[in-house]
Amino acid sequence: MKALTGIDGKEFARRRRQLMRMAGEEAILVLPAAPERIRSRDTHYPYRQDSDLWYLSGFPEPEAVLVLVPGRAHGEAILFCRERDPEREGWDGPRSGPDGAVERFGLDDAYPIDDLDEILPGLLEGRTRVYYHFGRDTEFDLKLIGWLNRVRAQVRSGAQPPHEFLELGHLLDELRLFKSPAELKLMQRAADISVRAHEAAMRAARPGIHEYELQAELERVFRMHDAVPAYGSIVGAGANGCVLHYVANNGQAADGDLVLVDAGAEYRNYAADITRTFPVNGRFTREQRQLHDLVGEAQAAALAQARPGVPYEAGHQAAVSVLTEGLLRLGLLKGRLEKNIADGSYRRYYRHKTGHWLGLDVHDVGDYRIDNESRLLEPGMVFTIEPGLYVPPDDTTVAAKWRGIGIRTEDDVLVTKDGHKVLTAKLARSADEIEALMAPTRRNLPGSG
Repeated sequence: MKALTGIDGKEFARRRRQLMRMAGEEAILVLPAAPERIRSRDTHYPYRQDSDLWYLSGFPEPEAVLVLVPGRAHGEAILFCRERDPEREGWDGPRSGPDGAVERFGLDDAYPIDDLDEILPGLLEGRTRVYYHFGRDTEFDLKLIGWLNRVRAQVRSGAQPPHEFLELGHLLDELRLFKSPAELKLMQRAADISVRAHEAAMRAARPGIHEYELQAELERVFRMHDAVPAYGSIVGAGANGCVLHYVANNGQAADGDLVLVDAGAEYRNYAADITRTFPVNGRFTREQRQLHDLVGEAQAAALAQARPGVPYEAGHQAAVSVLTEGLLRLGLLKGRLEKNIADGSYRRYYRHKTGHWLGLDVHDVGDYRIDNESRLLEPGMVFTIEPGLYVPPDDTTVAAKWRGIGIRTEDDVLVTKDGHKVLTAKLARSADEIEALMAPTRRNLPGSG
């Protein structure tokens, strides 16, 4: 199984045991697989397993439910999944079947998914607490309520239905927040693939290129290395770089434009997330470089806060201070530094936070605050650091030379026991580094050299 998932079966079993210890022996935990999604009519989106079910089992197939029953004598980890079906497998590919689920994925027991309605009420009976992600899948919510009601209907016969319903994320999210060595190996691989993809896009850039052509370069490299996009690639040329979640990718880059590329590979279900902003012609203008350097200074200030014992929010606060000071220096903001920070004036040009957790989901699970206080960073956490500046093209409060410039620089950062490690450090980051990376291809452009 490790060849398929990159994670040893013993680690999946260890995760299940740890979660069950946290839940307690009177609990039951229910995790349905992600449903298949219709793209149009009878075609589907590529299937991607629910991150929590994957984290606990590595099982990749749809139409499955993982049930954990702490202390159960006949096996604590039970999977309901599709049976083998040669006819359907001829159309859709091989299935594990219940026997394969036990043999290949290390579950204690497995049953056909069609038996779920018959077996699950019996597993619920006698348990006091149900852990489940309520509200994610309305159809499954209703099924679970139906099974609970069937147990309740037997109370007069001595049945003991669960009386507590708890959000599974309260336990599982905290486990997923801290990455194991095996997970970090996969995340580094995702980061390395993403670095290569960004380099390919920078080298392919030239005036007149379409955003979708650069997207194609990125995703070509992902697939070449057995990865897929971790999210919809953002490729914004010129003023499109000021749109934070720009996804159309159908614009054309003019000579003198910057291109903002926010794209990351997903490898064995683990995500990378990188943003770089580069000049399509290989040379920053004076104003572009000034703002790009300022974003770099803000990122360095945030990165200096990435060490154990420091509040998570300290990185954002450091970035905001540097960005606001720089905007005042360049004349895009007016007044005193403290007032611009206090009243949020900087948000005109910096509207988002400076990062997020990263892992099986690109915006990964985990609390950012505990007891209303910013949580302290600990070794094993991975998050992004991604300050940016975005000057709307119609902002008449600033000189025309600044308008329509959008810049973001984003890297993936692991907190270590001594400080941090930048997983994406191999990719050119500063303006000088980016120009140097792009220089060889500039010499091959018509009229150059």
